Amino acid sequence: MTFTQWRDGFRKWRGRRPFAGGLLLVLGGAEILVTMKAPLPVILHVGMQGLAGYLLPTLMILCGLLILFNPTQRLFYSIIAIMLSLGTWLTSNIGGFVVGLLFGAVGSCLAFGWLPDQEPRKSRHERRKGAQADRAAETVRQNTPLPGAGEPA
Repeated sequence: MTFTQWRDGFRKWRGRRPFAGGLLLVLGGAEILVTMKAPLPVILHVGMQGLAGYLLPTLMILCGLLILFNPTQRLFYSIIAIMLSLGTWLTSNIGGFVVGLLFGAVGSCLAFGWLPDQEPRKSRHERRKGAQADRAAETVRQNTPLPGAGEPA
């Protein structure tokens, strides 16, 4: 398989799911887990016996992966993920120093708002080509008289 075939296949796969939302959720959960392992002077507080501080970002990563690989249930996963993201504010160093919390919240919103049956957008090049064709057809219509124009009926 060549690189262009792989890239085209990945684009098709990515276009059928809320890829950006799932990816942001995974990145947000990973960032929160990394801040939990930060050196002691950097950590503000571990929070709630430490277990919830590791559990919530792990579940965020899981929700992000489930959104990527099972997009039909994206509404449920995104609602759970936004609650987990907001819960990390209390349990995991202020939500991974706010960055992980924001990634999780934005990713959840993107996954929730994704519409699977929407037509893909046309590229700018295709829109320009269509507009030029319309303008050319309009000038042809304006410059040539209609057949039989000017003759009595």
